[in-house]
Amino acid sequence: MCANFKPLSLKQVKDLNLPDISFEYPDEVYPNYELPLLFKSVHGLEWRKVHFGLIPKWAEDKSIALKTYNARSETLLQKPTFMNAVSKFKFGVIPVSEFYESKYIENKPQRWGVRRKDGQACYIAALYEISRIGDEIVRSATMLTMNAINHPMMKDFHEPGNVKRSVIVIPHQRLDEWLSWKSQDIRSFVEGFPVEEFECSYVPKAKIEKISPQLNFFDD
Repeated sequence: MCANFKPLSLKQVKDLNLPDISFEYPDEVYPNYELPLLFKSVHGLEWRKVHFGLIPKWAEDKSIALKTYNARSETLLQKPTFMNAVSKFKFGVIPVSEFYESKYIENKPQRWGVRRKDGQACYIAALYEISRIGDEIVRSATMLTMNAINHPMMKDFHEPGNVKRSVIVIPHQRLDEWLSWKSQDIRSFVEGFPVEEFECSYVPKAKIEKISPQLNFFDD
């Protein structure tokens, strides 16, 4: 399961011709951190700052986000946490520079990073929700996952055993189709990313005293 990732950089925003992001966000994201979510409204592509971990309308506080940052695509309509979002087609993407998974070497987990070879951001399929906790409006999102037991790259991650998962990556050419999707049946998007377009490597976790935000403006 993906619990840690590096959001897209400002250069990647520009290279993909995406709208400017008007808010700051961390260089690395963990559950209940805030991140940039891309979705489509009547005005076109838009960004929202959301919590990593979907917070359903019935939640009493934000702590549930620590358990809802990934959602199995196979059971979305069976889980009260995600049922409302998928039934209302609240589909978005979380663009990332790199996402991290654990690879077990001699029974010890190592943090590995997965990224596109061409340096562009990849779009991870997401569901988003808008809830109210007390007087606060809370926007949140979860990454959608799939069975990866047969994926050439992702089958090597996670604990030893026969349960392997991967985030669902939306191909660049299908971004508009995904963001405009009006069906609860998302099976046509549930496919492993083409391994020849991605690479992975050992990325030890750096000791960071303070998470530095992205500065959301471009140099002239």
